[in-house]
Amino acid sequence: MEDVSDPPFRAVCKAGGADLMYTEFISSEGLIRHAAKSKQKLDIFEYERPIGIQLFGGNVDSMREAAEIAAAANPDLIDINYGCPVKAVACKGAGAALLQDIPKMVRMTEEVVKATSLPVTVKTRLGWDDHTKNIVEVAERLQDIGIKALAIHGRTRVQMYKGPADWSLIGRVKENPRMHIPIFGNGDIDSPQKALEYKNRYGVDGIMIGRATIGAPWVFNEIKYYLKTGEQLPPPDMAERVRIVRQHLDFSIRWKGNRLGIFEMRRHYTNYFRGIPDFKPFRTRLVEADTHEEVNEILEEVVKAYAGQHEACVVSM
Repeated sequence: MEDVSDPPFRAVCKAGGADLMYTEFISSEGLIRHAAKSKQKLDIFEYERPIGIQLFGGNVDSMREAAEIAAAANPDLIDINYGCPVKAVACKGAGAALLQDIPKMVRMTEEVVKATSLPVTVKTRLGWDDHTKNIVEVAERLQDIGIKALAIHGRTRVQMYKGPADWSLIGRVKENPRMHIPIFGNGDIDSPQKALEYKNRYGVDGIMIGRATIGAPWVFNEIKYYLKTGEQLPPPDMAERVRIVRQHLDFSIRWKGNRLGIFEMRRHYTNYFRGIPDFKPFRTRLVEADTHEEVNEILEEVVKAYAGQHEACVVSM
């Protein structure tokens, strides 16, 4: 969720029902060297709580020092990312690369746990590849050195995000009588029905949702409503969808400034209006608009153009 789950996006996710959120992952090397981009990612707000600051890195000492810096920003917890599969991260010995060196992963985690009085959680994957799906052992070892919760993505690093997520090993971790910390499952949850099915089938304590929130930050409320009632909420109509886009845009401008806030919102318009028929002319104008006022004027036209067309507002997540 790099370049997605910043404070403006987290604002609409919180309004959409998210119970626990994490910052974008922050490079430990960037943080200890006071890189501006890394330091900015420490920005958290009271409305976000509970909120975790997520760190990644390949050097044990740097991770320990970064944890101390992150803790000073007063989050509710510190999260370590051992799941990111992208080359720019893994090839530097960070993220999912630690799945190739479990003793180092354990040592690094232990140092982070010692460095802060805050709860420490971990996000990881099943293993590096099909021959090293060692998550059951890894979960025990991480629990033994003091983490307070574990989120597991149901793919290996080699899989990246391809193929279906395998939740069977997530279920085995949860069923392990040695495990007593909360286990969160992640991967392929893109509907309330699937959330209920996987929660019941694998017994996890919670579900972590990433990509399905992009363009649909209301998915949390949809899932929670379905879990409670067995019924599906109707999708937001265009007026509600535009209201959320405006909220996202307003916060983006307040946090990043007018120019950058408007520019970085452009990547979100395609997602918010995905599946809307005949929307391309509006999208083109939105990504070309240079002022807050111009964007709002276009959004007002969108509301009027699609008034009453509820069936046009169904987005495939």
